[in-house]
Amino acid sequence: MNKMFLKTTMLLSAATMASSVFAGIIPLSASAASKKVTIKLWADNSAYRSVVKDFEKNNPNINVQFQKVGSTDTIKYIQKDASTVGDVDMTTHDQLGTLVSQGLVLRTSPAYTRQVKKTQVKGAIAGATYKGKMYAYPYGVETQVLYYNKSKLSANDVKNWSTLTKKGKIAVNFGETGANYVWAPLFFTNGDVLFGKNGEQVKGTNFANQKGVDVLKWVQAQKNNAGVVQDNAGALQDLTSGKVDAFLSGPWSKADVQKALKNNYAVAKYPTIDISGKTKQLQAFLGVKIFIVNHSTKHPLQASKLASYLTSDKVQKKIFNQIGYIPSSKKIQKTASVKKDPLAKAVSVMSKTATPMPKITQINNFWTPMDAIFNDTWKGKITQTQMLSKLKTFQSQISKSTK
Repeated sequence: MNKMFLKTTMLLSAATMASSVFAGIIPLSASAASKKVTIKLWADNSAYRSVVKDFEKNNPNINVQFQKVGSTDTIKYIQKDASTVGDVDMTTHDQLGTLVSQGLVLRTSPAYTRQVKKTQVKGAIAGATYKGKMYAYPYGVETQVLYYNKSKLSANDVKNWSTLTKKGKIAVNFGETGANYVWAPLFFTNGDVLFGKNGEQVKGTNFANQKGVDVLKWVQAQKNNAGVVQDNAGALQDLTSGKVDAFLSGPWSKADVQKALKNNYAVAKYPTIDISGKTKQLQAFLGVKIFIVNHSTKHPLQASKLASYLTSDKVQKKIFNQIGYIPSSKKIQKTASVKKDPLAKAVSVMSKTATPMPKITQINNFWTPMDAIFNDTWKGKITQTQMLSKLKTFQSQISKSTK
């Protein structure tokens, strides 16, 4: 038996006896409970300092050392030397497949897993799970949304792409680097899947079909849409000047858009689009914010207790009110504070149809060829007769093994 397996077995056997793991209660043995231990926590915002203090008050035998570290940086540190990072680490769900495959993360307890399946939104559950087993502690969701100038466009105008682009102008990025993340969900909108329905099948992508061709035809048609402006880095500036009236981005753009539009700031879910002869809801990628327990922790029970507390309803609500991370808890998404926030409301709605970013390691093969497909289609380098063959080549490229 290797060290990781022994730790995982200890964690699962002890935690199975817990009836309220999600609230941060994991039964410890008498000797473990009486010994004060130190747990390191890595998270990306100082708001978690006060959360840690509350946790320590209720758990006097656990001392938490907080360190502010970007959630997207966690994986490179844990891969370099897992013993130097936090016992509990904030990261993004798309990195989970790599972390699990390399044996760098412990599984959650059966009790916590059951509780998450009851209390968190469907996408968050998927984001915390890999190959049918839960390894992460979800606390938030993130999607792109539609930001718009409400002096130029009404709430009804932005419900449909056709109406939006007839009455206003939207900045898009089809022709430059970065088109992949924003527009790949067009394929999901039209019924195709990336790495299978669960995002874990190496050869499960089916973009190379008529639905996929229709996606590229839709993109091609936007070149002649007067309401569509190819505009990447300059979108915010053009929103400020009035050159464009809307653009697609995520919660990270909220402050900048509010500054640009002031009293005319508005946000909504994505519009519907007309594709393959039907009107369909335009989808986005779903990002799930998670904590993981480092496989190298010397205190798996206490680390899991902290991780479960950090993702509890109480903490999700507090963090949303302080810094705006949209909660993954179904209960907290229904609270008045979330519902009255236009951005949180839009993300909550979008999260119900959004496709979680695949966690499979082959996702690293996806970005460059996906950009090429969109960029070349927009620039007219791919004709309609070439679209299917280009998509077949794309599927072959992304299914290759990774190092």
